[in-house]
Amino acid sequence: MMNYIRIFCILFFLSISLFAHTQELSTKSGKAEKSFQKATTEYQLQNYTEAIQYVRQALKQDNRFIEAFLLMGDIYYDQDSLQKAVEWYRKAISVDENAYPDIYFLLGKLEYETGQYHQAKDHLNKYSRIDKIPDKNRTAMLDLLERCDFALFSINNPVSFNPVNLGDSINSVNDEYINALTLDNQQLYLTVKMAKDLSNNMFPDEDFYLSQATGTAWGRVREIGYPVNTPGNEGALNISPDGRYLFFVACHREDGYGSCDIYISRRINDKWTMPKNLGPTINSSSWESHPSLSSDGRTLYFSSTREGGKGKSDIWKSTFLPSGRWSTPENLGDTINTPDEEMAPFIHPDDNTLYFSSKGHIGMGGLDLFISRKESSGHWAKPLNLGYPINTFADEINIVVESSAEKAYFSSDKLGGKGKNDIYSFLLYPEIKPSKVTYLKGIVYDQQSEKRLEAAFELINLEDGHVVVESYSDPFTGEFLVCLPTKKDYALNVSCDDYLFYSENFTMTGENPVTDPYLINIPLNPIKEGEIVILKNIFFETDSYLLKEQSFVEMKKIESFLIDNPAVVIEIRGHTDNVGTEEYNVVLSLNRAKAVYDFLIERGISPGRLSYNGYGFSMPLDTNDTEEGRRMNRRTEFRVSGDVKNE
Repeated sequence: MMNYIRIFCILFFLSISLFAHTQELSTKSGKAEKSFQKATTEYQLQNYTEAIQYVRQALKQDNRFIEAFLLMGDIYYDQDSLQKAVEWYRKAISVDENAYPDIYFLLGKLEYETGQYHQAKDHLNKYSRIDKIPDKNRTAMLDLLERCDFALFSINNPVSFNPVNLGDSINSVNDEYINALTLDNQQLYLTVKMAKDLSNNMFPDEDFYLSQATGTAWGRVREIGYPVNTPGNEGALNISPDGRYLFFVACHREDGYGSCDIYISRRINDKWTMPKNLGPTINSSSWESHPSLSSDGRTLYFSSTREGGKGKSDIWKSTFLPSGRWSTPENLGDTINTPDEEMAPFIHPDDNTLYFSSKGHIGMGGLDLFISRKESSGHWAKPLNLGYPINTFADEINIVVESSAEKAYFSSDKLGGKGKNDIYSFLLYPEIKPSKVTYLKGIVYDQQSEKRLEAAFELINLEDGHVVVESYSDPFTGEFLVCLPTKKDYALNVSCDDYLFYSENFTMTGENPVTDPYLINIPLNPIKEGEIVILKNIFFETDSYLLKEQSFVEMKKIESFLIDNPAVVIEIRGHTDNVGTEEYNVVLSLNRAKAVYDFLIERGISPGRLSYNGYGFSMPLDTNDTEEGRRMNRRTEFRVSGDVKNE
């Protein structure tokens, strides 16, 4: 009789054999044993079809041949046919449940991975009664039991989930994978995987496609085209919140640093530039994928198997520095990353809500989707599993959430659909919603000629003066799209060389904050005598000329403008509503203008370039019969009054 040392060639993350001792085969048939030996040889050579034939032959010769059942399970497991592997391992147990008690661990793990949680618990509990289980195995067994309990609890307490197929304009008989949405939810980017004919041979090819929103539906997809799409595969696309930059992944390119690298392309006048590798700071000799850019355009989250991680693949982040370089990537730490796989980060435009997939955190099996929120300390909170039936025993890899915080998109091949993987949308239940984000969208143009302009945008948090978003309008179309996270008040400054800057204020706090999108066009006036800039982010205490701290952001902008344009002389002008006497309002408006004047003088601006005046309520912009009108009339502005005075 032959010695049967080890049937199972793969025992997952455990470095053990089901048969750590010499054990005789269960068959008494020489013919069955001979067939089994041939099957084992073919199996070791990975000739699975031949191995299956010999196993079946052995079982015809002895239908209670336990090791033949086990070997058949191994063959199907190696081919990733987990359910068939489970069936054959169960047949082995049905012959003699005590012959190989270690099989209960392997069977329990496979049953967990195929969503058969009750059976998995039963077999894992049987394994727990074996004497002298190695500590490593016991730890893994207890983890699996905890996962089974979580899965069963989740099934008994399902979350709200009603997926809607996006329809024929998006989905087809091919694989479609969701990638990204623009901030205004008007464009949807996806990867389509299809067979293409190359040199009379069919090869799978992955390219990017785009769909434009048409009212309440999505328009038919169109290919992005060259130079982003190539004859090779491209995947894992992410678009910057302003829609100007694409980040994506390509593998085994000549300019690559590892197996798969992250690339970037810029959109200019509706065309994408030749992609560039992000370089050796972001990309390593390992695998990098799944880029996701924060709404301020400064932090890039991505997956990587690089050295220094916590597990098989981790989530990292890198910051775009003032020098124009990316910082050394930082691991997101033990709260997010585990010894197993974490990947596919999606940072919502609120910059505080991170979605990702993980095998390491307790879940339903395979990769599950999780959410984590950034705490006030800057650390990430313990991840929350999105729940069943969003997560199943299969792999749920990525999710994209609208800026409105109401709807999410994901890809699945398990919901029927048009073909293989289709893209679906579903409404988020409250516990997994991010904070709502709105946006500012429009066109920058020359007030006089109507020429479209490339202008710089700064969105500044008025509470702390921090620049939240920096962006540019398109140099050809003048179009812009700027993220406006809710729950804060902002100053917006728009500037362009040789033009006066534009000032706006956005109040996103209070009892009834505005959360609808702002759709405005921004005319910029050339710098010339007589032109006026209304300073919408200079604030005073009520009936006072004492400047509020939030005003310093705007006044520093005036300072920068005067430094950048040394030939400009301005008059600072104060205005009020008509509440109170004319004399009172003239004095109040004069003192308010002087407060701005004094600030600029203290900052080193020459007095010869500045003057100030108060006009009370003599120059209203709107009616004084409404609160909104009076608010518009209470303003500070400056007027270009000429060239620098000779001193």
